[in-house]
Amino acid sequence: MKKILVCGAGGFIGGHLVNRLKLEGFWVRGVDLKDNEYGNNNSDEFILGDLRDPEVAKKVVKGIDEVYQLAADMGGAGYIFTGEHDADVMNNSALCNLNVLGASQKEGVKKIFYSSSACMYPEYNQMDPNNPKCSEDSAYPAAPDSEYGWEKLFSERLYLSYQRNYGIDVRIARFHNIFGPQGTWTGGKEKAPAAMCRKAAEAPEGSQIEVWGDGKQTRSFLYIDECIEAVMRLMNSDFTGPVNIGSEEMISINNFAQMAIDISKKDLKIKNIEGPTGVRGRNSDNKLLSEKLNWQPTQSLMEGMQKTYHWIEQQINLNN
Repeated sequence: MKKILVCGAGGFIGGHLVNRLKLEGFWVRGVDLKDNEYGNNNSDEFILGDLRDPEVAKKVVKGIDEVYQLAADMGGAGYIFTGEHDADVMNNSALCNLNVLGASQKEGVKKIFYSSSACMYPEYNQMDPNNPKCSEDSAYPAAPDSEYGWEKLFSERLYLSYQRNYGIDVRIARFHNIFGPQGTWTGGKEKAPAAMCRKAAEAPEGSQIEVWGDGKQTRSFLYIDECIEAVMRLMNSDFTGPVNIGSEEMISINNFAQMAIDISKKDLKIKNIEGPTGVRGRNSDNKLLSEKLNWQPTQSLMEGMQKTYHWIEQQINLNN
């Protein structure tokens, strides 16, 4: 039986990935700084450990055939774009990648998946909210809008250099705003889908919800099940990447907030306020995804948001 390591198994995507790998019949070891918040951890073995420590990385890769490296210091716009966490974000994520790669190479791990991010795309291609350019070949000249994006770009090159120099089989995906149930929904590190759902669910009838910026900035969001399917297809393909894993269903943030309000069935208004917003426009370009993996996402944003909203509403009720 193939033995798999999921780094970041205590996180949102990591927890869902463990479930899928178990369904596929693999033996799975998870590692993270924290247990999975929502009990979404079905790994055969779970090690509570800090991958910034090279000894932990050495321990967790022992006897492993394939690694899925999702461990990173991350969060939504309120965490990534304020500038207050830049040193931690770069240091913590880079150390995780350096340690996991170094230990994997020494242990003879055959294949590694690395989760990069759409945040590594140049800001200059994402100024027009109606026409962002995020094709994989647009990454250079590099100019990400955050230190988080710069670290992701550095780490992509790190993985590719290990593939060239040490022969480790590498797969790289650039995630575009993955969302769904069993993810962070409060506390400052939540991303836009969870934040919108939480705000709408908590707002009293006839009140308002706050949206950062003018709300005309655009994004696309991909439901978690679609993301995991694409990751599995990438790992089973002979394509290294990097490849976008995202949706092409672009929406303005005000319209996205209205979607959450519509799902809540409440009479709520939107109030645009000052706040961190990131680039003006971002949308996944799925041409390469379609060509190399013969696959496209099938679920609408509304379907995914309905599932996410009802789960977050449930969490709020449990906490009250």
